[in-house]
Amino acid sequence: MTTMFKDSDHIYFIGIGGISMSGLAEILAKRGCKVSGTDIRETPVTNHLQSIGIHINIGHHTKNITDDVTHVVFTAAIHDGNPELEAAKEKNLIIMDRAQLLGQIMGEHSNSVAVSGTHGKTTTTSMVSEILLAAEKDPTITVGGVLPTIGSNLKIGNSSYFVAEACEYFNSFLRLSPLVGVILNIESDHLDFFGSLENIYHSFHDFAKRIPKNGVLVINKTIPNLAAITKDLVCRVETFSMEEDSDWTAKNVIHHEDGKNTFDVFYHHEKKAIVHLNVPGDHNISNALAAIASASFLEIPPEDWIKGLAHFTGTNRRFQRKGEKNGVLVIDDYAHHPTEIRATLAAAKKVKHNTTWCVFQPHTYSRTKFLFEDFGDAFFDADEIIIADIYAARETDDGTVSAAQLAKRIAKTGKSAHYVGNFDEILTFLQKHCQKGDLLLTVGAGDVYKIGESFLSE
Repeated sequence: MTTMFKDSDHIYFIGIGGISMSGLAEILAKRGCKVSGTDIRETPVTNHLQSIGIHINIGHHTKNITDDVTHVVFTAAIHDGNPELEAAKEKNLIIMDRAQLLGQIMGEHSNSVAVSGTHGKTTTTSMVSEILLAAEKDPTITVGGVLPTIGSNLKIGNSSYFVAEACEYFNSFLRLSPLVGVILNIESDHLDFFGSLENIYHSFHDFAKRIPKNGVLVINKTIPNLAAITKDLVCRVETFSMEEDSDWTAKNVIHHEDGKNTFDVFYHHEKKAIVHLNVPGDHNISNALAAIASASFLEIPPEDWIKGLAHFTGTNRRFQRKGEKNGVLVIDDYAHHPTEIRATLAAAKKVKHNTTWCVFQPHTYSRTKFLFEDFGDAFFDADEIIIADIYAARETDDGTVSAAQLAKRIAKTGKSAHYVGNFDEILTFLQKHCQKGDLLLTVGAGDVYKIGESFLSE
């Protein structure tokens, strides 16, 4: 039983179907807590929670906050006015957000790792997890995607080791105080909340300040104005990058035709290991260096870095090979920021093929609007670009930006870009034009992956 809750407590999760919320709910349920929750629709995640004895309500209703509920946990997507949240307030229940609960659970583990950054959190969290699994440390893992090794986004361990993503949106990561804090990169994103890059830097600095004196900040040396993040810290600081003057770096990199990588790991100019990485791209070499630096601080030996990273084949929706149809290789990627798109397309270039087809579904109107020009220049390494309608997520269309406008902006760079919009029309277009030896990438954080799956099945 957790030290946070008594046997008589009943914890209710509003938005329990989210990938992080579901993991936290399962952790508490496995410890013997009474857990229930709600979501707007039935999904494989809610079905799984039901199968382990967690009652799920579909739809938000005041009546769901029953008299025996003592604590309510909610996600950042839940706002004032939600009937269950308002009912909890009226009953004076203990209310906490997802990040607060994550921070409390993480605080129970003396060897905790929190991975932050604009891009690469899920991949790097998974890499750290693979290394700790290879070292037989029995970690608790909560990751933002399905890690094939554990067949889930969650593993409940029985040790002092805890690995989790640290999301900056709504300053969620400022609820965490990890022993090892990782910052992979810092760029403009979630500007609907932060407003400016300056504010984003301020939040990442605050995250770094939460690492204790006996801990370490593992940070990318190539982040502009690095001193703005590392100043006034009480913890140790170690840098990583492909650059020579980083504490941790990679040398003698070999990009294989199948997209895999081999490289030597150096720490302070001393060779520590030869690593074989089964995921493509220089960005994943950088992610691997961050994972290695984190593991090294936890006194995990090089042989386990090597074993763990060799076992890592990616997570769902991160350059995920979905299959092949009529000689066309289909790969899906979660990239929804211009920098992520560039990295995904650069990685694709290292996979032997003919024409690169990229189907991109923009994610949220605000992100598309704020980063419109950057999105317009992000598709240099694609041969044919198809833009689907914007995935609204939590937003509504105010008419100021559209997928058709983005396609026109990309076309101004001289690229072949088409706005098609409708998934069925996109599928017909691809079936007509993709040729044997081509590579089809479905890219975006929404449901664009369905196009690739339909292409393979029809």
